[in-house]
Amino acid sequence: MKLELTPRQRKILWATVRSYIATAEPVGSKTLAQSYNFGVSTATIRNDLATLEQVGLLFQPHTSAGRVPSDFGYRVYVNDLLTSANSGGIPHDAPQPDPHPALQQLMDQLGRELVDDLDSLLQRVAQLLAHLSGCIALITPPQGPVVAIHHVQLVSVAPGRVMVLVVTDSYQTHSALVSPPDWPSDSREDLEDELQLLSNFLTLKLRGKTFAELQDLSWLKLDEEFRTYGYWLQQLLRSVVQRCLQPSLGQVFSAGMAELMRQPEFSQARQVQAVMQLIEEGAKQLQGMIGLHFADGGLPSLPSSTEMDQESGQSARKTPVIIYIGSENPLESLHHCTVITSTYHRRSAPLGTVTLLGPTRMAYERSIAAVQAVASHLTRALA
Repeated sequence: MKLELTPRQRKILWATVRSYIATAEPVGSKTLAQSYNFGVSTATIRNDLATLEQVGLLFQPHTSAGRVPSDFGYRVYVNDLLTSANSGGIPHDAPQPDPHPALQQLMDQLGRELVDDLDSLLQRVAQLLAHLSGCIALITPPQGPVVAIHHVQLVSVAPGRVMVLVVTDSYQTHSALVSPPDWPSDSREDLEDELQLLSNFLTLKLRGKTFAELQDLSWLKLDEEFRTYGYWLQQLLRSVVQRCLQPSLGQVFSAGMAELMRQPEFSQARQVQAVMQLIEEGAKQLQGMIGLHFADGGLPSLPSSTEMDQESGQSARKTPVIIYIGSENPLESLHHCTVITSTYHRRSAPLGTVTLLGPTRMAYERSIAAVQAVASHLTRALA
């Protein structure tokens, strides 16, 4: 069924959502008449509110209360009213929170962060995003299948035990502990030299390859002088590949639980318990929502837009976001929440995700802009 709203009803829905986001209190006709210049009586506004309730966009928590947006109301607000706010359909004299100063502060902070330690960077980004939005921020690290190898180092850590360290081009390290077979030489005096020789060889042959590409590597093409080591190297790298190709959503950089508990919707401990348990124990459940394949979920996404990169002076594309509102969330424990998620990339290949989790009564403009800004920053930082 196609939803037909008059221009005034669209404005009243927009104002009701904005007012409820700002106050967390049900919105009545008197409040709307005083705060927004609709040019009609409170009785007319009251009739329009009743119409919006009848079509499922608003509801009354109890008989004498004002109206509160439904999940459907938030969806219409996000998909339709946000994009038309600058096209004449929304009152420009209404008070609006300006997200740009907060976003500029976020980008200034991110611009001062170093990328020498990727884990520290992602944790700091999650903390900044959570502080800005008042929601839980979740950042997934670059995923194994698309990350390329930069350096390989073999280190003897104990008799009969060798650790292989792999450094990727996204500033991550992966390791595996293996037991080497008998070496071709009977002498063990030159073990460190042999390991360094193998390290140099592996770095030369594997630099620039992804972990996924290692699965199809032709060992017959290894140089003749290293055929003696071929079987062990194959076993060694198979251990690393198996470890690195495992979904890494178990490692999520998160922050913002304290900010979330300050929201009225989560003021009681029982209200936030399900979310806390999901963040701590529900990695497999979250994989379907904030994993790299989230774009296949079928939800409408906000289109990408163009912004000016202040450092390079070149225009840069913002990645689109996927938004789950209330009952749209595939996880029942999040039916009272909104999830906003986007990806960061290297050379068009998705590396990881940036996600905000908060109440459906969310400052959508600021939150969407913040997620896109963080995803764009990580894309530039890891380019």
